[in-house]
Amino acid sequence: MSERFTVSIEPQLAQEFDAYIKRKGYSNRSEAVRDLIRGALAKERLGEAGKGHCVGVLSYMYDHHERELSKRLTQVHHANYNLTVTTLHMHLDHDLCVESVLLKGHAADVQAFAESVMARPGIRHGQLHRIPLDQAPAQGPAAMAHGHGLGHGN
Repeated sequence: MSERFTVSIEPQLAQEFDAYIKRKGYSNRSEAVRDLIRGALAKERLGEAGKGHCVGVLSYMYDHHERELSKRLTQVHHANYNLTVTTLHMHLDHDLCVESVLLKGHAADVQAFAESVMARPGIRHGQLHRIPLDQAPAQGPAAMAHGHGLGHGN
C-alpha cells in the first residue's frame, strides 16, 4: 500500500521538475519523486562513514605501456580478491585500455579499494558507482548453492 503526501513548490521549480521528468522519461511526478528519494537515501547510507554493504562498478582508463602499471593493477586486484567479482578489459587503441571491475563488500572497503586504484600513476578518468545492499552479501558454499552471492533469497 502506498502512502500519500503533498508537496508544495514554487512555479519555477515545478516547471524545471516537469522538464526533468520529460527528459528522464518518467510517466508521472510520483515515479520521479520516488527515484529521487531512493537516490538520496542510498547516497546517505553510503555516505562519509561508508556504512553497510554494496555492489560497485569501478571503471578507469590507462595506458598499458605505462611502466609496470598492468602488473601493479593485477597485484592490487589479487590482494583484494574478496572484493573483486570480475573484471572486463577493453583495448581502446594501441595504447589505451579501459577496465570495469564489479565489486561487492563493505562500502568503506569498496571505496578504499577504488581510491587506491584510481590514485595510481598512469590511471586516467577513474570513477566508482556504488549501490547499497540491504544486507551483507552471501559468502562461501551457501552463496554458491543458492546460485548467486548477493544474498537476496529469491
